[in-house]
Amino acid sequence: MDMAKGLLGRTAGAAVAAAVLLALAGCRGGDGADEGKQDGAAVIAPGRPGEAARTLSPGEAARRQPDDSPNAADRTYVQHMIEHHRQALAMSALVPARASADPVKRLAERISAAQQPEISAMQKWLARYPQPSAGAGAGHDHGAMPGMASEEQLAELAGARGADFDRLFLRLMTAHHEGAVKMAAEVLAGGNNGAVEEMANEVVATQSAEIHRMRAMG
Repeated sequence: MDMAKGLLGRTAGAAVAAAVLLALAGCRGGDGADEGKQDGAAVIAPGRPGEAARTLSPGEAARRQPDDSPNAADRTYVQHMIEHHRQALAMSALVPARASADPVKRLAERISAAQQPEISAMQKWLARYPQPSAGAGAGHDHGAMPGMASEEQLAELAGARGADFDRLFLRLMTAHHEGAVKMAAEVLAGGNNGAVEEMANEVVATQSAEIHRMRAMG
């Protein structure tokens, strides 16, 4: 988890560095402000500490913004994490009728409340950034997703009741969350899209906290 915490610090700094701090200036400058008049409103780009701000045309400002086009790591992460979350929801749906401990029931409620909206957000992301070609990224290899429970484990969980269910659920869900954090760490290291970075950071923060909670419950 130290790696996850380090990634949070790195990406928080990266987000600040990636943001273009631009402010609109007046549409009219002095007699020499032909560029601002010609291209539209001038843009003020703050300089580094001790340096004066620079006036840029809108075109220059746009060119200076970082390119956060999705890469293969971004797309793989989103596609796999949707499937990963769906399994967590399926596991959590077993809890009300089988669990005996109230903390386990509350945990399952929190997981469902958090991950269903995250699935919706990732589906919207996929709609916004469709695959560049029909064959790219096709299929989902569950074996490539760390933390996924096997069919046998899911069947065992569905057949358990009471304290046995609670113990098995916590064990499987802890491994599931650890896998999700690993996937998020990988895309934070290799992805390029800002929205995916935000989603991955949310997974690291939320699921790391739940991992600690489940370990304490177990």
